[in-house]
Amino acid sequence: MAERISFYDQISRNKRNSIFLIILVLAVLMVLGYIIGIVLGPEYFTIVMILSIIISLAYIWAGYYYSDKIALASVNAKPADKIQHKQLLNNVESMSLASGLPMPRVYVMENSQINAFATGRDPKNAVICVTTGALEKLDKRELEGVIAHEMGHIANFDIRFMTLIAVLVGMVAIISEIFLRSLWFKSDSDKDNRASIIFMIIGIALAILAPLVTSLIQLAVSRKREYTADATAVKFTRTPTGLVAALKKIHSEHAPANKHQINKAVAPLFISDPFKSKIQNLFSTHPPIERRIEILQRM
Repeated sequence: MAERISFYDQISRNKRNSIFLIILVLAVLMVLGYIIGIVLGPEYFTIVMILSIIISLAYIWAGYYYSDKIALASVNAKPADKIQHKQLLNNVESMSLASGLPMPRVYVMENSQINAFATGRDPKNAVICVTTGALEKLDKRELEGVIAHEMGHIANFDIRFMTLIAVLVGMVAIISEIFLRSLWFKSDSDKDNRASIIFMIIGIALAILAPLVTSLIQLAVSRKREYTADATAVKFTRTPTGLVAALKKIHSEHAPANKHQINKAVAPLFISDPFKSKIQNLFSTHPPIERRIEILQRM
């Protein structure tokens, strides 16, 4: 018999892993900065760093403060109706009470898939959106499990956490791009020194690989946050059965999302990959559903 898992341990472990992954991104950023500082000089790197911070923060600021509006508009979601969606609103309210969080705004999007997502920069500005497919195909217990998972994302400040790593990954990409472009303007005298050439080659390799590495780390963090939200859902409902049953139904579905209805930029927000990718790898936004079910059944 498989060893039992405490949802408290699962939450703590995945949070620690997420923080470790962010430290890795910071480490890549520091190494990249160190090499660029050697190749181009510390003054130049300071200018590059300031520019990358300004550009990255300006880009992310809009996404952070308007993430809910952007996500809802992108899927054409509508506010849940008090009469038509009474069961959904009751489930969200009960999970709000169980979690001790403010009642989020509730939306419904027209889609035959079983799916849902949460967004918003903090619990006071949170939104939960559920597909019509989830409302039609899930029973009360299963829908409660899905809502608890989304409330888990809200409780764990996942939007804020993912925004932080997006800023860091964005900075790495911008610094790398500026560095590679700046090499065209480097004087020939600077390229004659053997040590300078070695560091330049290392810098070019890092500038090419760093954005890819940090993007993979960002996806790994996204997968860890899904495990954390699953465990938090068990904490709120005190049972994994509803979420397990919902994930089994999601796993048995075969219809991928309409590519024109769901933007790939918001796909990581959903409880499962809306594009139903059959290949799970380092580029996946979500962990395998089978693995999630296995872990939940051991809680």
